[in-house]
Amino acid sequence: MPYLFTSESVSEGHPDKVADQISDALIDHFLAYDAKSKVACETLVTTGQVVLAGEVKSEAYLDVQDIAREVIRKIGYTKSEYMFEANSCGILSAIHEQSPDINQGVDRQQPEEQGAGDQGMMFGYATKETENYMPLALDLAHKLLQELAAVRRENKDITYLRPDAKSQVTIEYSDDNKPVRIDTIVISTQHDDFDKDDAMLGKIKADMINIVVPRVKAKLKPELQALFNDKITYHINPTGKFVIGGPHGDTGLTGRKIIVDTYGGKGAHGGGAFSGKDPSKVDRSAAYATRHIAKNLVAAGLCEEVLVQVSYAIGVARPCGLYINTYGTAKVGLTDGEIARKVEEIFDMRPYSIEQRLKLRNPIYSETAAYGHMGRDHQVVTKVFNKGKQTEKKVEVELFTWEKLDYVEKVKQAFGL
Repeated sequence: MPYLFTSESVSEGHPDKVADQISDALIDHFLAYDAKSKVACETLVTTGQVVLAGEVKSEAYLDVQDIAREVIRKIGYTKSEYMFEANSCGILSAIHEQSPDINQGVDRQQPEEQGAGDQGMMFGYATKETENYMPLALDLAHKLLQELAAVRRENKDITYLRPDAKSQVTIEYSDDNKPVRIDTIVISTQHDDFDKDDAMLGKIKADMINIVVPRVKAKLKPELQALFNDKITYHINPTGKFVIGGPHGDTGLTGRKIIVDTYGGKGAHGGGAFSGKDPSKVDRSAAYATRHIAKNLVAAGLCEEVLVQVSYAIGVARPCGLYINTYGTAKVGLTDGEIARKVEEIFDMRPYSIEQRLKLRNPIYSETAAYGHMGRDHQVVTKVFNKGKQTEKKVEVELFTWEKLDYVEKVKQAFGL
């Protein structure tokens, strides 16, 4: 019997994502000036206020207030009526030095024996459902909000948008787990205040359905465009007005959107957030590494869908275990356990090896902090830190290295594909 599956996304202006982006901007600045920095930084945002807290071990000295304001400005909180504005919000920093008890479990004389920064389990997932090997519902939810942000910045077709927004997409699947059609699309977008609310709510709904959705659809492959139909149920700003939003409408915290950041509820999640953590924290680095494994396994033709789990003990380099679940889609005559043993031989999952393989000691994290950490485009860019200041620094980096299909041939060779 057909079934429905739903995933959601939130915009860069959502309060939790504002917090994530500030935390990751701090990570990037620390790593740009000291690649050995150890950072765990949390951010809280609320009406007119930003609070920074966490632990840092670094040779770099940062103007954290200036960094936070620049992030807020870039997102679009630049008007006083938002009750949270880049130039006027208060910023309190309670960042202090990292505990030596934690650091002694991570640092080693031999770098490759670097211990895991914490215990826990991390998951990676990939599926043939989309070109970027991501679950379709989440991919569409992200694309809707990325397009909405583009429309907001253009300020041409739609001129009343504010930064905060959420989306949700429900897909109908057939018995053999193939997407059949889009069942429901939900978009809630913050907007300017209006005199005639009823008329404007109608206009917002029409603009989302007739402008934003078609722009997203036009960028998809024909087989995905075919999933759009005249029976889609639309819920556009279903509560009515959405003028009060962002950190003024809801307090935001780093790490509260971990399902949006990963696979939209498909596969599994170990519970650890990413933003604000340097790559010695396996919550982040091992989650990227398991995604890298999963994507390369599916791209190599080993299976159509796969979940990869790795687990660690704090201060110990070698993982406690590696688990593979191909959901019965494996194309080789091996059990999932046997596949896992071979995968362990291909991918070194010690924390230092992950950092080196995926080039994680570079300032590459601000770009991950909105619209998902997985399924993004691998690219090389030049980033500028402290622009126009004496300490200005330009760094060329690779973004989303865990999305590279650079192990496909090794997987094919190992499994005789």
